[in-house]
Amino acid sequence: MRNVELKYNVLAICACLLWSTAFVGIKIGLQYTTPLQFAGLRFFLSGIMLLPLIRPFSQITNAIRHNSWLITKVSAFQTFVLYALFYWGIDLIDGALAAIIIGSQPLFAALTAHVMMKNDKMTIRKTLTISTGIAGIVLIAIPKGLDGPDGWLGIVGIALLILANIASGIGNVFVSQHKTSISPIILSSLQMIIGGLLLFCFSLLFEPFTGFSLPSSYFLALGWLSFLSATAFTIWFYLLQKPTIKVSDLNIFKFIIPIVGAALSWLILPDESPNITSIVGMLIIGSSVIFYNLASRN
Repeated sequence: MRNVELKYNVLAICACLLWSTAFVGIKIGLQYTTPLQFAGLRFFLSGIMLLPLIRPFSQITNAIRHNSWLITKVSAFQTFVLYALFYWGIDLIDGALAAIIIGSQPLFAALTAHVMMKNDKMTIRKTLTISTGIAGIVLIAIPKGLDGPDGWLGIVGIALLILANIASGIGNVFVSQHKTSISPIILSSLQMIIGGLLLFCFSLLFEPFTGFSLPSSYFLALGWLSFLSATAFTIWFYLLQKPTIKVSDLNIFKFIIPIVGAALSWLILPDESPNITSIVGMLIIGSSVIFYNLASRN
């Protein structure tokens, strides 16, 4: 049992490590194209990458026939709604405040699971862990300043990111509620193909089409982001479908993402550098995840 639990923890950490590299890739890609087009292509390609792994191919048609409503719900909440709200919201507020709200995703996942699932209620330990993690994110973000745009646009941006967090939590719950009905690879592939297509088509209504005559750095970023999404979502869906894993417990691992994401930004991006407050915040976040898992094992 301990070995199985260790395996699940390692897989969760691997998925979060992959997601943490997305911040750098997104910053590189958005130098050349628009947000929703970039996101749409990223997830569409991610889904396509997984198709060769599905054997026999008839599994796809069977999955669509028997799980079409689940695929539709996950595509809508986990890709289309989540990332449309994410990119719109992040464009309306400053980066530090956005980091705090996005980093609070484990809280909203736990609250969503508390409301939608009978066997996944909030506990004092979960509440303390999530609160500690969010405190660490605030410490990382505050040195960058919270002087975002005033007025209703800032409020709209905050609301959009909160709704994005809720959409992510709902998508996680949908996957967890159907633990044995569909392969995680098939579900991951189909939901990203459908969600990516919807995002790209939706982008054409609001963003100018940038074409594909772009430098190699754009395609390298797009390729890496597509690969990490394909891998990380498949791992995540696999874990959510395990009977012993709860949505709220699994999402606490997402506190790893801002830590590694910030560290990679400091290493790769020339205008990013660490400070003592950020390092303390990262240590607080890491400690909250470690202590939560130690307490769970005890």
